[in-house]
Amino acid sequence: MKHVSEIDGTSRFDGRSGQGGGPAEGGQGGQSGPVGPGGTGRADEPGTTRAPAATEAAPLAHGTAPVPSDIALRTTGLPDWLTPVADAARTVRGEQLSRFLPPKDGAGRQSAVLILFGEGDRGPELLLMERSGSLRSHAGQPSFPGGALDPEDGDPRTEGPLRAALREAWEETGLDPSGVQLFGVLPKLYIPVSRFVVTPVLGWWRVPTPVAAVDPAETARVFTVPVADLTDPANRATTVHPSGHRGPAFLVESALVWGFTAGVIDRLLHYAGWERPWDRENTVPLDWRS
Repeated sequence: MKHVSEIDGTSRFDGRSGQGGGPAEGGQGGQSGPVGPGGTGRADEPGTTRAPAATEAAPLAHGTAPVPSDIALRTTGLPDWLTPVADAARTVRGEQLSRFLPPKDGAGRQSAVLILFGEGDRGPELLLMERSGSLRSHAGQPSFPGGALDPEDGDPRTEGPLRAALREAWEETGLDPSGVQLFGVLPKLYIPVSRFVVTPVLGWWRVPTPVAAVDPAETARVFTVPVADLTDPANRATTVHPSGHRGPAFLVESALVWGFTAGVIDRLLHYAGWERPWDRENTVPLDWRS
């Protein structure tokens, strides 16, 4: 198996034997402490390669997704406020994120999602999309951009999820991958209802570009959510699925974010130290609009 090696803040995939795919084990990084999710300080290091100048939005029609051939994880140049997220990605375990982990027999379809952090008018924010109500799976549900790995994405244990996350984001939202810096990978998780084995890939939107729903048959809309709204206790609730399963939810941007996406956001807020006390007994039905 291949593994991720840390070289000057850049994680690259090589062919040596070792652990594959997941975040590296180890202690906290040596970057300065966070300034909070509302901060805008930067932690640029000597030798950091600056992002290219803003370009036209990626084409929304046919063609090959413009994913870099030398794809890598890089932690240099991140804003100070992303430091705790990068630290968490290096140490968090799958069972700390979800009770649904990939089957030990290797069953399930390999997939990836892009958890993209950017900076908007109200500070740090996350990119989300709302799936079309006509889809057979997770219809009308807000989610991260993402989907199943294609053979051309590469090894699912190494670079495959990175390529798939960027490619799917380009196909669904028109996101230009050249403006995204990938800086971490969370442990693989599992969605039992669709049997997807999901690798969450963390990205920093260094050079924002226009995004929108590319195919209305798949995506109803694309939107960003300020982290300040996600941490606001007034926007937090617990959903109760008809099966009886209870999980965290967020009422933001005229949407109810629940299920897998809300669970990952909830744990990221917790392990990044951004979580604020909220009323877990405040429940909201999945048909909250009715």
